[in-house]
Formats: sequence, C-alpha cells, structure tokens
Amino acid sequence: MFTTETLQQEIRRLKKENDVCILAHAYQTQDILEVADYIGDSFGLSKQAASAPQKTVLMCGVRFMAETAKILSPEKTVLLSHPQAGCPMAEQLTVEELAELKKQHPDSAVVAYINTTSALKTLCDVCVTSASALKILRALPQKEILFIPDCNLGQWVASQVPEKTFHFIRGGCPIHTRITAGDVATARAAHPEAKLLVHPECLPEVSAQADYVGSTTGIMAYVRENDASSYIIGTENSIVQHLQFELPDKTFYPLSKSCVCEDMRLTTLLDVYNCVRGAGGEEIVLSNEVRSEAQRSIDAMLAFG
Repeated sequence: MFTTETLQQEIRRLKKENDVCILAHAYQTQDILEVADYIGDSFGLSKQAASAPQKTVLMCGVRFMAETAKILSPEKTVLLSHPQAGCPMAEQLTVEELAELKKQHPDSAVVAYINTTSALKTLCDVCVTSASALKILRALPQKEILFIPDCNLGQWVASQVPEKTFHFIRGGCPIHTRITAGDVATARAAHPEAKLLVHPECLPEVSAQADYVGSTTGIMAYVRENDASSYIIGTENSIVQHLQFELPDKTFYPLSKSCVCEDMRLTTLLDVYNCVRGAGGEEIVLSNEVRSEAQRSIDAMLAFG
C-alpha cells in the first residue's frame, strides 16, 4: 500500500528512469505539484515542454493544454494525465461555427484565447493568454476583433481598448462564472481588510470590484510582491491552498467555494504514477496539417512578445 510520500518517491524515481518531464498546471492539487518539474499556466508549461531535454512530456492538466504542448513539441511523446480531462470552454465552439462567424465578420482579426482546441486554432490569426491578451489586442493592426471563446475575458480587454470594435460569442469558463457579485459582497463583509484578486474569466460585475484582475500566475505574483496580510482569491480554489503552502504568514480566503474545476480534479497522484511507469494517460496525436496550421496562431502570439 502506498502513502502520499512513498508514491511521490516512486514517481520521482520513475520519471528519471523513463525520461519523463512532468508539467503541472497550477490548478492541480498540492501533492501533484510537489513531483512536477515545472508548474505554471497552460502556455507557460507548453514552452517549458519545448525546451525540456526529456523525450516524453506528461501534462497534468486538461486536453487543450496537452495539445498545445504537442504543437510546440511535435518530436516528443506528449501524454495527457487523464483521458477524460477536458475543458468545457475550449469545447464551446465548433470549427464549422467559427468558419461561419468568420464569414459574418470578414474584416475582423480572429483572436483565440489559448483555452481552445487545436482544431479551432487552425482558423485563428493569433492566440492570447489571459496575461498577454491586453498587450496583443492593442498591438494588432486590425480595428475589428472576433474574440473567442471567453466573452468575459474579451470584455475585460475591450474595456481597456476602446479604439477597437469587438465581436464575441456567448462563451466562457463555467467554473469562474459561478462566482457572483453576491459572493463579493459576502467575502468583503467577512474580510474587509483583505485584497480581492480575481481572474478575468470572472463575470464583469465581479472583476469591476477587484483590487487586482489578472491571470493565475499574475495573481500569485501580486500576492508575493504585495505587503497586505490577507487576500480573497477569485479563481480556482486550488490556488488558495498553494498560496497557503508558499506563504504561510499570509491569510487566504476563497471568493466562492463553488470555484472548483472538476476536470482538473480528475487527475490524481496515482494517475501520475501510472503515466510515468508507462501504464496510464493518453498520448496526444495531431495530424501534421492540424499541428502546422494551429502553430501559426501561436507563432503570431510569440511574435507580439
């Protein structure tokens, strides 16, 4: 029988023995983060995968993240830690629907949040992350933008780029949109001294009340650099736990107990163990056509810095 400690020891041994690089998204649980080679957001992890010396990459996250890693590392074996770990937001729009939207907005640059499938990326001009969206949207030469799929992130960016016209779909993260303005009022009343930090995937009425709006990595960096002693965290609740481990002298509260990503929770430490010993996960396979066409939008993102 394993304990958490002995299982982690076995994972560390096997990943070296089998030449596996473990990537863990920040929404994974603490026990998984402790055995990872790299921890971060979805695109940051994919860049780490491309530069890692290992021939096999294990993505502890969701499918679109593993696909992005494969796009940037076509020569490597890329595994998804749990075959059922998808992203509802990434799957909200089909290729056929996006093709029709492009016909309706022929003068628009098609901007895809990185949280999209590789198939959707083949029809897009540029990808953005929550951290890079504002910079890239300001730099794009086009005056009209078709932004997919998250209208909440898109509207947050649009409010700061009034010189451009944005078109959205009714898409977004169903986890972050569980957070309401009522949750903000309750949390503020309970912890009036705390800073409120939220992800731009939250509803506009939530983001408008925050002391800081930014990506997951941005939220964590803000806490590290800020002198406040307590924080209300408006993103996936695993971040509360990770910050508690990293900064035990500060206090963290979840903005909503409902902000839990079920897809991220599918991956367990035993899944990671099975993957590194060659008995679990799913290998990500993309056709050369899809991979090369999807990479165009990612290369465009990198070109904008």
